[in-house]
Amino acid sequence: MDDNKRTYTISELAREFDVTTRTIRHYEDQGLIAPERRGQHRIYSRRDRTRLLLTLRGKRIGLTLQEIRELFDLYDAARDDAPQLLEFLKILNQREALLMQQIEDIRVVTREVQSLRQMCEHLIEKRTGGTGSASGEL
Repeated sequence: MDDNKRTYTISELAREFDVTTRTIRHYEDQGLIAPERRGQHRIYSRRDRTRLLLTLRGKRIGLTLQEIRELFDLYDAARDDAPQLLEFLKILNQREALLMQQIEDIRVVTREVQSLRQMCEHLIEKRTGGTGSASGEL
């Protein structure tokens, strides 16, 4: 069978990407994928599979479903991928800046925790005379 015409069931995709069928149906409800319907059955195309893969990758790097949908819409509307790539770069830059800020915030909090721990250890040592076990409250 031509690889471009290969189809997938919801169960096959759920197994392949280690997600629930409910998750896939949610992405369908959000307009991110659009399987063909044959009666009660959903038939997913290679395009749907690729969009599911991109959606899961986008979620992993912290994109919202709205941001992912906007990228798909840009891709669908563009005759070339330049507008989509520029928008994706903008989103990636924003995501990177946010992650870098979170890293700095974690560093600050870690230093505060270390300082508090040292203060507590010093108070315990002072109260126990260096034996390491506190006999009263701090």
